[in-house]
Amino acid sequence: MKLLYSSSSPFVRKVTLVAQALGLEGRIERLPSAANPLKRDPRITAHNPLGKVPCLITDDGLAVIDSKVIVEYLCAMAPDDRVLPRQGAERWIALRQQAIADGAIEAAVGLRYEEAVRPADRRWAEWGDGLMSKIDAALLVLEQEFVPPRAEGVLGVGTLATVALLGYLDFRFADRQWRKERPALAAAYELVLKREDVRASEPFVAT
Repeated sequence: MKLLYSSSSPFVRKVTLVAQALGLEGRIERLPSAANPLKRDPRITAHNPLGKVPCLITDDGLAVIDSKVIVEYLCAMAPDDRVLPRQGAERWIALRQQAIADGAIEAAVGLRYEEAVRPADRRWAEWGDGLMSKIDAALLVLEQEFVPPRAEGVLGVGTLATVALLGYLDFRFADRQWRKERPALAAAYELVLKREDVRASEPFVAT
């Protein structure tokens, strides 16, 4: 399999974390690309018309797009369902947590574009505030639902998506200091950061 990626993408990091948890990382060749909302990379658009990463090209040549779909594809290859339960309430809880974290990531990436790409004289402060309010609301719920994992064992997809979100906030918005508002979430996150499999997907590379 091949993965079109950008090393600063939190969605790519989520997929990488899932692949590591499933023991599939060694089967994936990483292909660098440059996803950008203003300049489309032909290396990506040749496989994904939306021009976004991650994009997983399977051994059969199928281009699987969107991190949630890629997670489903990888988990279907797993011999067990520890990362993503295949049925029951636990499955929907895990997918719900992933959806909340993913939604906050989307807001954070949008805010990053607003602050770093849009010309200063065209920025809309209320729009940025609205995006940050989504992130804050998501962090509140994730703090209530994020269970500190054990030092060993496989992490679920909801936890891994949350790790990708928090890592991106530290990377792009360190000045926002989310830990002050969400100390319990910060404490749980610090436990996760002690894991070698999580540290292996850091650091981000600024682009």
